[in-house]
Amino acid sequence: MKGQLPHDVEAIAAVLAEIPLFRVLGESGIRSTARAGPARRYRSGQIIFHQGDPGESLYVLLDGLVKVVFTTEHGDEIVLNMLGRGDTFGEMALLDGSPRSASIVTARPAWVFALPRARLLELMREHPGLADEFLRMLGHMVRRLTDQAADLAFLDLGGRLAKLLLQLADKHGQADGVVEMPGLTQSDLAALIGASRPAVNRALQSLVSRNLIAVQGRTITLLDVAALRKRGGL
Repeated sequence: MKGQLPHDVEAIAAVLAEIPLFRVLGESGIRSTARAGPARRYRSGQIIFHQGDPGESLYVLLDGLVKVVFTTEHGDEIVLNMLGRGDTFGEMALLDGSPRSASIVTARPAWVFALPRARLLELMREHPGLADEFLRMLGHMVRRLTDQAADLAFLDLGGRLAKLLLQLADKHGQADGVVEMPGLTQSDLAALIGASRPAVNRALQSLVSRNLIAVQGRTITLLDVAALRKRGGL
């Protein structure tokens, strides 16, 4: 089983079955895929791959939280996205053979499955529906980038921050309306919405003063989701 223990295969397959990209393979195809590549655990703050590395695998985040980090030629870092359980990454380099366009850094301890490119292409030939889902996944990525560009154009900083907090609570929160932020700094929040850290700090305090959120350490609790949705143009 290429190094995977039986219980690991079951756990990996359970996560893959939740992802539309792999669901088209059926139960036996998912189990076979779970055996096709390694799964590795990372500590918080570890780099899964570097910007510029060759793109040899599609990655699935089985558990944890990671940051997509772009580094400029001058060494400045920008957080492009946050990914959680069931998210995939590394797709673009698989398509055009180019080096990785960004680095992936763990924001929390993470468990990551790597599906080799060769096996992914075999699966696409065996299951044409997988290619359709792959294209659909890329379409979602393009729409997300379009939405981010629209937010920068049409929402002020407070609106962008409110929308981001709602998204983080929905996808990565530990409970309804709670955003836990170990490994995620105000600088990361600022990068995600195209602002400076001091500006984000002021925007957070503004939301606190209006009783829309509460901040304690690195935990943000959303107190008035309806008002935040209105503030974020949702």
